[in-house]
Amino acid sequence: MLSRVAESVFWMNRYIERAENYSRFIDVNHQLSLDLNEEVPNQWLPLVHTTGDYELFAKKYSEPSPVNVIRFMTFDEENPNSIFQCLSKARENARTIRENISTSMWEVLNEFYLYVKDYRKLYLETNGEHGDTLSMGLSDFLSTVRKSCQSFYGCSDATISHDEVWNFSLLGRFLERADKTTRILDMKYFILLPSVHDVGSTLDLLQWLSLLKSASAHEMYNRRYKKIDPTDIAEFLILNDTFPRSIIFCIQEMQEALEKISGLKEGLPRNSAQDATTVYLNKLRSENIKSIFDKGLHEYLDDIQIELNQIGSKIVERFFTNKL
Repeated sequence: MLSRVAESVFWMNRYIERAENYSRFIDVNHQLSLDLNEEVPNQWLPLVHTTGDYELFAKKYSEPSPVNVIRFMTFDEENPNSIFQCLSKARENARTIRENISTSMWEVLNEFYLYVKDYRKLYLETNGEHGDTLSMGLSDFLSTVRKSCQSFYGCSDATISHDEVWNFSLLGRFLERADKTTRILDMKYFILLPSVHDVGSTLDLLQWLSLLKSASAHEMYNRRYKKIDPTDIAEFLILNDTFPRSIIFCIQEMQEALEKISGLKEGLPRNSAQDATTVYLNKLRSENIKSIFDKGLHEYLDDIQIELNQIGSKIVERFFTNKL
């Protein structure tokens, strides 16, 4: 398989997963803001910190108002991680490898991109530079984004061979998903809660509940635990090996995809990307939630992000450096 094809497949899926996660973050935060009174500290700035784009946001916008944050994360052409830009780049990657994906996949992604492009144009024409995004059916728009991402995944599952293209798709999807799960957990635990005095308050519980909804984990969490508890939520989103958005589940999927890509069953030598993923997965399996909190959840999540970045770098070095 050509490395340029593998790289395009990998990034196409990362960008789609990123767009879906951003739509979740924004929508849940929007719903949460409707439940909070004006005395509650700003609930939107932590969202920009979570995505790692605060410096760019601060250069462009004078204040972290809901309108500014939503515009920045959804439609901003200068933000490389906005939903619009993610879909633009996903579509361009798909266009360059049309012969390696199904017609159905291309049609779903192309229609999805055109929908977001048209919505963005309508929003800018209607609202100009200071428009109120919240008045334009924001929740419906974000719901369509999520459903379109899921349609793309379902179409991929059903219409392409589960070969190297498929496994590079999974690699990009689950690497991105694991990273975003760490970020949404860290936002709540380290950034969002304004004071230790708020622990256990109605605000605290609302925020933890919104976190579960951001990861589409609310129903599955309730099947396992009886009440909203921060320790249980962290355990579920980090160490539950059956929930598809938990960190350990994502890394398990990455390990399996890497083994298939690297030809482990054919007796080929292991590579650094495989080794790094396997070592870290074994480390995660040896953890329990008490040991994680003893180290400090924020510090632990930082370490996971560092590990994921290193694994990502090794994937790029091993598979994408020499494009043919």
